[in-house]
Amino acid sequence: MSQEQPRRPGDAVKYGDVFDVSGQLASQPIAPQDAAALQAAENIVLGQTPHGGPASLMQSAADLNEQRGVVGHQDMTAAVMDKGATVAEADVGGYRIITEAVGGQVVGRYGMPTTEVKTGQPSSTLDADAITIGEALEATAISAGDKPVDQSDAAAIQAAEVRATGLGHVVPGGLGAQAQSAAAYNAQTTRDEDKAKLGDILTDATLKMAGDKAVTREDAEGVIYAEIRNKQEDMATHPGGVAASVAAAARLNQEK
Repeated sequence: MSQEQPRRPGDAVKYGDVFDVSGQLASQPIAPQDAAALQAAENIVLGQTPHGGPASLMQSAADLNEQRGVVGHQDMTAAVMDKGATVAEADVGGYRIITEAVGGQVVGRYGMPTTEVKTGQPSSTLDADAITIGEALEATAISAGDKPVDQSDAAAIQAAEVRATGLGHVVPGGLGAQAQSAAAYNAQTTRDEDKAKLGDILTDATLKMAGDKAVTREDAEGVIYAEIRNKQEDMATHPGGVAASVAAAARLNQEK
């Protein structure tokens, strides 16, 4: 009769190896029932388990951990038992933002349009009166110009600028760099009235950028992700803020 091999936690695929999580969860092996719980949540909200999504990655890791004898087939991590595995969705500017969490920590965030959009029309052939990224940023200066710039705003502006210019990087001294400097300054400033505002950065945005282009669905998604990824308190975009304005512009362009 063969002797059961001892479990070796050091051989486990842990949450911190796969996801950007912290605390005790990061050091825990991914267990089969963790994956099953998130798969169930995905099926309830999305109607399927997306290939390559968080639950799919967890299942692969859990299978490997089980093969290595690190976890049992019926094992579930304590954090998942306490706080569950959840899938939440929110409508942000016509886009369905999906957030998946395990043990109270986000393990995946992605989006999809809430309505069917036009395809097969490259940005270069959009109507001449299509709204550009620069114009969407200028609209933000009007709708949320008094908002102090924070890290989520800076990230969204940087994402917008990179897409508008097509350069693949933030331009030194450009909008994104200015927004990052403003966010850093504001983090050290106590009174809101002394902080740099969105209007200070985004007024005349089209004139400040090295390039511009019509807003597309892909542009809006990239800016939305950048903004919500840098929100510490929630997953919502700021009403009338950078992501909301770019998303609204993309939606209007699609309807033309």
